[in-house]
Amino acid sequence: MMFGSQGRFLVAAAALVVSTAACATVKQDEFQAEMERVRAEMASGDQGVEDRLNNRVDGVETSLRELETRFDALEGELQTLASEMDATVQRLEASLRFTAPVHFGFDEAVVDAAARENLQRFANVVGEHYPTAVVTVEGFTDPSGSAEYNLRLGQRRADAVKAVLVDEAGMNGQTVRAVSYGEDTRRLVQPGETGPGAAGRANRRVVLVIEHADAAMNADIVAAGAGS
Repeated sequence: MMFGSQGRFLVAAAALVVSTAACATVKQDEFQAEMERVRAEMASGDQGVEDRLNNRVDGVETSLRELETRFDALEGELQTLASEMDATVQRLEASLRFTAPVHFGFDEAVVDAAARENLQRFANVVGEHYPTAVVTVEGFTDPSGSAEYNLRLGQRRADAVKAVLVDEAGMNGQTVRAVSYGEDTRRLVQPGETGPGAAGRANRRVVLVIEHADAAMNADIVAAGAGS
């Protein structure tokens, strides 16, 4: 596998990202130092540099295949789990959207016992098949009340679910995020349905998004290098 100078530089960057995949971020100064070293190697014109960079490409491609295999296994297990708990799984380009049966009372952000059990099972599956995945908890409300209030309420719900996943189910707090979409009309399950009471319950929910971030980022870098 042979690349031009720009391609080798991009591939080296991909190799650095893969080698530090266990970390949440790569420090900017460390990244810049590595890139300067790669530039110097490429400028030397040494065939050994070409060989080492090609070896890095092979390592990146192997890592990507392993990540994809793990992600496919995770999707299969979540599909099985979804069939058991009346949930849904949607495969997106670089993520999985798991619509869990976690709903809330009107104007509440309390995670009940049944939902806690479902979240524990979800955490077990992710921990087994893709423990380094980034999970985003998306909080939603029904359309009752102001948009500003519902954005805050959606955040309380997302935070409550994140707390269950981290504090009770043992997920890594550094890889679980919580965001709110409030009453976003584009995401309402039952448009116009609101409480109090059971009405609008389907809208008062969270969605769990498992991101395939490492593989997506590295695939883009490798593809750019291969085309240069």
